[in-house]
Amino acid sequence: MLRSHSCGELSESDIDKKVCLCGWVNSRRDHGKIIFIDIRDRYGITQLVFIPSVSKEACKLAGKLKNEDVILVKGKVSLRPKGTVNPKITTGSVEIAVEELDILNKAEDIPFLIEDSIDTSEEVRLSYRFLDLRRKPLLDNLTFRYRVIKAMRGYLDKKDFLEIETPFLTKSTPEGARDFLVPSRLNPAMFYALPQSPQLFKQLLMISGVDRYYQVARCFRDEDLRKDRQPEFTQLDLEMSFVNEEDIYYLVENMVSAVFKEVIGKDLPIPFKRISYAEAMDKFSTDKPDLKEDNPFRFVWVTSFPLFKFNEEEKRWESEHHPFTAPDIDDLSLLESGLSKVKSRSYDLVLNGEEIGSGSIRIHSPEMQEKIFSIIGIDKDEAEKKFGFLVKALRYGAPPHGGFALGLDRLVSLLKNTKSIREVIAFPKTQKGLCPLTGAPSLIYPGQLDELGLKVNIPEGKTEDGMAK
Repeated sequence: MLRSHSCGELSESDIDKKVCLCGWVNSRRDHGKIIFIDIRDRYGITQLVFIPSVSKEACKLAGKLKNEDVILVKGKVSLRPKGTVNPKITTGSVEIAVEELDILNKAEDIPFLIEDSIDTSEEVRLSYRFLDLRRKPLLDNLTFRYRVIKAMRGYLDKKDFLEIETPFLTKSTPEGARDFLVPSRLNPAMFYALPQSPQLFKQLLMISGVDRYYQVARCFRDEDLRKDRQPEFTQLDLEMSFVNEEDIYYLVENMVSAVFKEVIGKDLPIPFKRISYAEAMDKFSTDKPDLKEDNPFRFVWVTSFPLFKFNEEEKRWESEHHPFTAPDIDDLSLLESGLSKVKSRSYDLVLNGEEIGSGSIRIHSPEMQEKIFSIIGIDKDEAEKKFGFLVKALRYGAPPHGGFALGLDRLVSLLKNTKSIREVIAFPKTQKGLCPLTGAPSLIYPGQLDELGLKVNIPEGKTEDGMAK
């Protein structure tokens, strides 16, 4: 290791130790012959003092430093003079009298200061996200996000869940939002789709006998964006065999409670309140009721959603959630008539008026699955084309199963009280789905298109390499 300590761990117990620190210049204060520099890394800030009697060469180099230069320093830890202690930082009682300074890298003039609060447009911040992430609030958000996921993984591990990855390149099954498509070079004119969720694969894992699965899953949906949506997002995805709704509620409530206790030290009252979809709409005119006056974090389960909704434009019935959701056992007779009254075995988890998760008990009977497909206008041939691999698997002994998906971006954003989920994602897209940092999406070079056997219409005002004319 180049460094002996981080910039956030030295204290009075380290007085007179020879140490080596690495980091970025956070600030520089030139007091004539003596120069003070705050050096920063992920862990904190330490004050450096450059004194000619200790090292003239180090003082000379220090005079050339500016913010965000990367440096390595060696020196002795000493107690700060009386009256100069900084109680706002953990290293505020000590400083390092620098004996050696090595400038590892010079930085260009930065477009905004690396400070907790800045008045800089989001577009500029996203264009220089690698600088934005040096700021403590953004770094704290990512650290907090990690701790939430770690707590979830720890809880599920104790409950015998297996973390299993599912494919990114899969078959397009256009239900709900639009798929992102990926052309296949080895199979001309054919496309993969990026998964909107691991829905079909986690059901296959249950049919495979895995019994308890989870995944910190990346999901992709080509839909209109707003502050709480991204074209790519992350969810804690889980599925269990031989369960009913009560098992899901119990597991999720205790997992969320364990996360709150471990991450923010707060005890959540469980079980969470439950209301039906009909009651939510009747009392609150929304299926995402905000039950927060006396508790900053108020969870509520919304249950018994309609199984179907009628598409007025296309004059047909379609699934309210997705076509793999099981109907309420008491409403099976209504599948022959009265579709508007059929309730589903689905459930949403709402926090302070925001849906943070959703799930359902799945259809495990091939006959019932084919019937639901038929009701929503998917005949056997179309079902075979879109979902043939799942329908086939259901015929080989599928257990009753159900699951839940928790939106990690949204949950962390609510816990940190950020303005949007972009504040808790390392490299987010804008509301138009653009990445100011990398320039994605971009036009593809003609040679790449030729390899894929594709032709595109270049938008007016653009050249073939994506540059403006």
